[in-house]
Amino acid sequence: MKVLDLKKQYKYLYQPSAKKIEVVQVPRLQFAMVDGAIEKNSEPGKSLKFAEGTMALYGLAYTLKFMLKKRKTNAIDYPVMALEGLWWVEDGVFDITVKDNWFYTLMMMQPEVITQELFEEARGQVRRKKGDSEMLSRARLAFFEEGLCVQTMHIGPYATEPATIERMKEFMQENGLQDNVGPDGKHHEIYLSDPRRAAPDKMKTVLRHPATKM
Repeated sequence: MKVLDLKKQYKYLYQPSAKKIEVVQVPRLQFAMVDGAIEKNSEPGKSLKFAEGTMALYGLAYTLKFMLKKRKTNAIDYPVMALEGLWWVEDGVFDITVKDNWFYTLMMMQPEVITQELFEEARGQVRRKKGDSEMLSRARLAFFEEGLCVQTMHIGPYATEPATIERMKEFMQENGLQDNVGPDGKHHEIYLSDPRRAAPDKMKTVLRHPATKM
């Protein structure tokens, strides 16, 4: 059986240091994706559609993994990758502390061996096992190339992210980079901890912002 060690291959993107801010060039990668928006007076942790989208992506990701692992010829094993979120607003400046006007794309990286045909087969299997949902129907397989970015590992609860983002902005200013979160780019979070199980002060979240050279 062929093994794709995606976590080792992309360690520099998914396990950055928490002690420093770094510049990375993010290549073209394939993802299972679904788009949505946080409901008024809500937030990601309380949004029913956000939870539905998360469940849809996890269902697709694990179904695809076991489809390839169990096939009789050319079996392939690979890890299910972390849930990620691209976040933006369409009515002003993105503010990490104001959450009920956020739009999002939830996504999970998929190896390039996953085809559209396999993706649709997995969607059908998830429907038969767990029933249909709006977010499952809207999920898609697509490539995304983020390009030049600044990132770091945030340790702690989501509520303390603003301080880490300020460190990232200071780093960009000191190194001749412009933060592109806004009209030209999206705030990116990669969730390495389960908030239902991890102690808040030990949660790990990769924070990534697209950037351009000044």
